Amino acid sequence: MKKILSSLFVLCLLLAGCVPPPPPVAAPAAATAAPMSVEPDAGSWQTWVVTDVAALRPPAPPDQTATQAELQEVQAAVAGLDEAALQQIAYWDGGAPSHRWIEIAFAQLRAKPTNGPRIARILSLLNVAIYDALVVAWEAKYTYNRARPAALAPGLDVLAQHTNSPSYPSEHAVAAGAAAAILGYLYPDDAQGFLDKAQAAADSRVLAGAHFPSDVAAGLELGKMVAQQVIARADLDSAIPAWDGVIPTGPSYWTGEKPVEPTAGKWQTWVLAAGDELRPEPPLAYDSPEMAAELQEVVTITRTFATNQKALWWQAIDGAFESWYTFAALRMFEQGLDANPMRVARTYALMSVAQHDAVVAVWDAKYAYWTLRPFQMDTAMTTVFATPNYPSFPSGHAGVTYAVAEVLVEQFPANTQAIRAKAAEAYESRIWAGIHFRHEMVAAKAIGEAVAQKVLERAK
Repeated sequence: MKKILSSLFVLCLLLAGCVPPPPPVAAPAAATAAPMSVEPDAGSWQTWVVTDVAALRPPAPPDQTATQAELQEVQAAVAGLDEAALQQIAYWDGGAPSHRWIEIAFAQLRAKPTNGPRIARILSLLNVAIYDALVVAWEAKYTYNRARPAALAPGLDVLAQHTNSPSYPSEHAVAAGAAAAILGYLYPDDAQGFLDKAQAAADSRVLAGAHFPSDVAAGLELGKMVAQQVIARADLDSAIPAWDGVIPTGPSYWTGEKPVEPTAGKWQTWVLAAGDELRPEPPLAYDSPEMAAELQEVVTITRTFATNQKALWWQAIDGAFESWYTFAALRMFEQGLDANPMRVARTYALMSVAQHDAVVAVWDAKYAYWTLRPFQMDTAMTTVFATPNYPSFPSGHAGVTYAVAEVLVEQFPANTQAIRAKAAEAYESRIWAGIHFRHEMVAAKAIGEAVAQKVLERAK
């Protein structure tokens, strides 16, 4: 009876508000989501040259005892940083591992200028090597799953962003090893300078606390190994027979001396079966009414400061090649892809492969048809700059422009309108300059778009 009365008394106090109710049970704290691993399946992505990814996997990383010793090296390196080391870290940390090597390649191309076909070839070799090497690296990363230094020393100050992926091998070192080997192959007189840059890139990751010394050593070696496979493929172009020096004669044929890269249409291709796979139908007859109308368009076009400026810019390496990489880099930074080395390398590889194969297809047609340039049909006309020294049909710029543009449309669909507007300006610039006929642009655009589709199909 006493228990019942006691319970009733407490109940009354509660109802009267004299005794506070028991505290509510706290809801469980929301679990903090762990950062998602970056592209854990990228080790199975399709490669361009490497045929057996696992066969190139580096040996297993050092054991636990050796790793602890390496960790002490990393901690000492981070603790002893000076201003020069901080600048080194900041420079190589500016974007994905591919980013600085694109800049370095274009700086080299300005220092030692070459023609358009050679530029396309250089960029494709560079980007394919970096991409394939990173695919192999990603297979090794997720095979070994080595923890980053900061995971073993939580108080370690990591002074660079790093991909949320296993530590071994270092992605920056892999890209550096591949890039330095390719650029050294293409520019043997400057090879040591590229090797020095690669070592600086690799060292920066240890100084930043992002990698162990063995991560970067394995990365440099892996990049070099993949680059050697790309170089072996590139060497096949040296077996192409030299041009026989014969230029067709007659009123419909281009005239001149030492035409640029007459055998480029026979270079090794990435997605085309051969350079002549997309060869267009023969161009307009030089003495046809249709050609006369197109010549009239070129001769009578009204030039302005703006059209002349654009024609000159698109003729330069800045427009025809580098501007597309700048565009892609900005979009990738906007989307945070600078922390995704695989996506960046894949995009650059697709771009450069598309431009390369478009060049090969266009050059095949140029030296199949040997057509006249506009100034050779009307010697009184003027051009914005000297007409390039090779046959006219089809347009090289239109081909490489639409090849890379359509690849970028697939990569950045939200920017489709801007990409196609940029391509259209490059296209028209050849008419503004007075160096191409309209039907040459149409044929080259079709080649570029067809190459882009082949590249994108292969990349699926």
